[in-house]
Amino acid sequence: MLNALVTIAAEEGEAAPSPLLPAPYDIIWSAVCFVIILFIFWRVALPRMKKLLDERSAAIEGNIAKADEAQRKAEAALEEYTAQLADARKEAGEIRDAAREDGKKIVAEAKDTATSEAARLTAAAHSQIEAERQTAFVSLRSEVGTLALDLAGGVIGETLSDDKKAQAVVDRFLAELEASETAGKA
Repeated sequence: MLNALVTIAAEEGEAAPSPLLPAPYDIIWSAVCFVIILFIFWRVALPRMKKLLDERSAAIEGNIAKADEAQRKAEAALEEYTAQLADARKEAGEIRDAAREDGKKIVAEAKDTATSEAARLTAAAHSQIEAERQTAFVSLRSEVGTLALDLAGGVIGETLSDDKKAQAVVDRFLAELEASETAGKA
């Protein structure tokens, strides 16, 4: 069919239009439209696109700067937290050591108090025992003296009625008895 078209055009004598090249009026009107669109794009769309890209670039850079600042603040906060934690641990150790020292002091004071109280109670018990011993000794001396006088009176057959004389004899006898006891212990 293409041959038929070419032969018909050759017969008419006119030069056949090229299928690859459009007509000159189409090229001119297409070029005018292209120049108008290019001019509008160059004056309107391109500045808006550039402005939009600059805003995005500034926003991204601002966000990066904010992120860097936030990172620095976070690192500073972490360092401060770490320092505070170390200080708190150190203070807790000092408090624990102070509490141990206070506990040792309290225990030592309690031991000292208990020792002094035990010594005081022991001294009081010794003095009470000594007082009771003296009381028992005096009571025993008078009873032994009375028994000795009664026995001596029973052996002799007389009552010893002179209390001073009888008391002197009993005291001398008991003193000799005590002296013999202390000589036997030494």
